Amino acid sequence: MLTTYYATHYDSLLVLISLLVAILASYTALDMAERINSTQQKGAALWLAGGAFAMGVGIWSMHFIGMLSFRLPIALGYDLTLTIASLAIAVVASGFALWRISQPTLPIRALSVSALLMGVAIAAMHYTGMAALRMAPGIDYDPLLFFLSVLIAIAASGAALWIAFTLRKNRPHMKRARALAAVVMGVAIIGMHYTGMAAANFPVGSICTAASEGILPGWLALVVIIVTLSVLAIALLTSVLDARLESQTSLLAKSLAVANQELTQRALQDNLTKLPNRTLLEDRLNQILHKAERTHSRFAVMFLDLDGFKAINDSLGHHIGDMLLIEVAQRIRGSIRAQDTAARLGGDEFVLLIEVVEPEDAASVADKLCNIINQPFDIGLHTLGVSASVGITIYPDDGKTPHDLLVNADAAMYHTKSTGRNGYHFFETSMNTNAHNQLQVIQDLRLALERKEFQLHYQPKFNTPDGMVIGAEALLRWQHPTRGMVAPNEFIPLAEKTGLIVPIGEWVLDEACRQMRIWHDEGNTHWKVAVNLSAVQFSNDQLIELVQATLARNKLPASALMLEVTESTAMHDVEASLKILDKLASLGIDISIDDFGTGYSSLLYLKRLPATELKIDRGFISDLAKGSDDSSIVAAIIALGRSLNLRIVAEGVETKEQQAYLTTLGCDTMQGYLMGKPMAAKQFMDAIHAAALVAEKTKFLAANTTPSNDDSTVV
Repeated sequence: MLTTYYATHYDSLLVLISLLVAILASYTALDMAERINSTQQKGAALWLAGGAFAMGVGIWSMHFIGMLSFRLPIALGYDLTLTIASLAIAVVASGFALWRISQPTLPIRALSVSALLMGVAIAAMHYTGMAALRMAPGIDYDPLLFFLSVLIAIAASGAALWIAFTLRKNRPHMKRARALAAVVMGVAIIGMHYTGMAAANFPVGSICTAASEGILPGWLALVVIIVTLSVLAIALLTSVLDARLESQTSLLAKSLAVANQELTQRALQDNLTKLPNRTLLEDRLNQILHKAERTHSRFAVMFLDLDGFKAINDSLGHHIGDMLLIEVAQRIRGSIRAQDTAARLGGDEFVLLIEVVEPEDAASVADKLCNIINQPFDIGLHTLGVSASVGITIYPDDGKTPHDLLVNADAAMYHTKSTGRNGYHFFETSMNTNAHNQLQVIQDLRLALERKEFQLHYQPKFNTPDGMVIGAEALLRWQHPTRGMVAPNEFIPLAEKTGLIVPIGEWVLDEACRQMRIWHDEGNTHWKVAVNLSAVQFSNDQLIELVQATLARNKLPASALMLEVTESTAMHDVEASLKILDKLASLGIDISIDDFGTGYSSLLYLKRLPATELKIDRGFISDLAKGSDDSSIVAAIIALGRSLNLRIVAEGVETKEQQAYLTTLGCDTMQGYLMGKPMAAKQFMDAIHAAALVAEKTKFLAANTTPSNDDSTVV
């Protein structure tokens, strides 16, 4: 008997919506695969669960919307339990698919088995959903189309798994590729669904038993569409935001990595020369020492200092000095092997670690360094020349610790400097004596202020025309408890090098002002006290405040203080010097340019300095009376000073001839051993009083002497 079936048709709009949902669900699946692949294990599990739900809802919704688009001439409804079961099958199948493509590899056999399992699951979802109609009698399926729909589900699942696995990594243009793949996968899923729907035949007279007690399709399509689109949209939005956050996090991590690398380089590298700094040198020194201990080998530590660098740096400025150091570093780097280390400790001091077999190997390297550094340097418009003093220690002969090797190499370097510079010396035990003495002096210096071992001596300054005392220069002396009186040239360079000159300079300024206050109270109100400022003090940010506070504390007028700054210090950074000197001058303090003629001055800047006095360096005075070129230099300096309205002071005047010649040239002020040595404050006043008595006696004798025509002497 021939069975008659109901005529069926579809709602075109819902069919189109089901296709769009299938494509959107496919794109969501591909996007979830990328998130799972790029996320850490804990996060990947969360993305797998969320992705399985979103993808399952999408696939099930496509299927359910497709069923809702199906029309029969009878009332239809859907069993709630079976409908939920079909949704659960879709979620489980989606979870399996996402798990499969999250694995590192997807061989053909695994792909085939996975496609079979997922295809069967998708088919089970479809036909479970069909069973939710609860037709009586049951649905009559066309066997050929039934099996074809299952085969399409398996093939579509295999294609979807392969595409998702291939496109799971985030590469350029991947969004476009996923969109095209989503269209292909969506069409394949729709093909499976509608093939299955075509396999279903409904005999005439059949009824849907779920129509009376199940879910009615009237409003269900709209709810399913809205919920599905919401779930997929939330999943995609979450994925996009997470991907963006991950991208920003990755970018931040890269930026932090770059910043850490730069910080590490700065921490271990000298900013100027790009050579290793002291920190990295210590690490390299420890490494090469441990290696030498294990292999019983040798290495050399070379301490290198540039000869003549300070003069260049002081006269031409830091900019030229820095450029010179960069060039020196490049020459040093080019003179050693890759396995050796060259580091800059600071200033013009370098240390090299050289692997050697015999000491002669170190001598060869040192000789090469001295020769190459001795070659002229073209820096800007200047052709500059420096040389190298090198000290060498050999491990283990000259030390077995990093400290001993460096200290002994430093001692050997200073020995090179003391014996003529521009060369090298290997360390000898006797060299340590000077090094230890220097260290002891530094330690004693730190305690000298506290123990009140410093003294000020005062050298009188005389007005040239009438020989009157117009003040004194305060000169620092150190009365050491065991060494006796220590000469300034033995401890002041060390004080400047260690920074101790700052507190010492504060004491000198305060003590000089205190003494001048006493002399003013004794009636010498026209006197000025001159105090020397070192380069370190001059660059101190607190200098102006210090001077103001010192004057106020001692109730001394600013006009009673003269600050002496060397020519090289004033010209080191002219603009900065002008600001400092202008502030000091605005307080009413006199400024003296000391050691004039020994530095590198620009007349353009010199005339802008608020100085009141030029002090001719004693080196030009010593040979003045012998008719040397110094007389021309002194005459030129005096003429220059007068053109700039500056008082001219000559220091180091030791003979009558020098005094007479300087008076003839028009020098305003003199000081020197001829007229008065540096003395303690009490001896200074005693000498001044004695000189005054002699002057009064001379005047008295001159006034009471009667000229005579005979040879007799009148008393």
